[in-house]
Amino acid sequence: MTTLPQGWLVPDWPAPARVKALFTTRSGGVSAPPFDSFNLGDHVRDAPAAVATNRMRLADALRVRPVFLKQVHGTAVVVLNPDTADGTEADACLSTQPGVACTIMVADCLPVLFTNTVGAVVAAAHAGWRGLAGEGAGQGVLEATFDAFVRTVQGMDPAASRESVAASTLVWLGPCIGPEAFE
Repeated sequence: MTTLPQGWLVPDWPAPARVKALFTTRSGGVSAPPFDSFNLGDHVRDAPAAVATNRMRLADALRVRPVFLKQVHGTAVVVLNPDTADGTEADACLSTQPGVACTIMVADCLPVLFTNTVGAVVAAAHAGWRGLAGEGAGQGVLEATFDAFVRTVQGMDPAASRESVAASTLVWLGPCIGPEAFE
């Protein structure tokens, strides 16, 4: 990654060197108030040219293509490849492909990143309360993401058990809203 704007966070987790992770903030963009300055959302009435410029700046910083999902506070997980279209509807994404970044947007929700100890699979989940609660049977976005993660690892190594995948999975919980910020 290139020099990052002040305030952007590089997760402090024991991910393999080949796995890169980043949490952006409002710093380093071109959006005007009230979206100032590094707004990446194309769904909040910001100027489309500003959002496009901000997204290009993110891609330049990452040196890979970030794929922007249409997040709906659900449990769907999409497997990304270099051809995955921006706007694909899901609240989590997973990839084994170089050159593509699992990208999720959060405001007060929890960003959750996954990888395994060899860095062969990466995933990102947008964990808002509705996605965490799930759609019944205790299956929320984190469970759905981990299930997809397990299936992907098992597709690469059929001998891998769910337990062995869990034992080699690393997770980073990013910043989110806290109790002092709620009304």
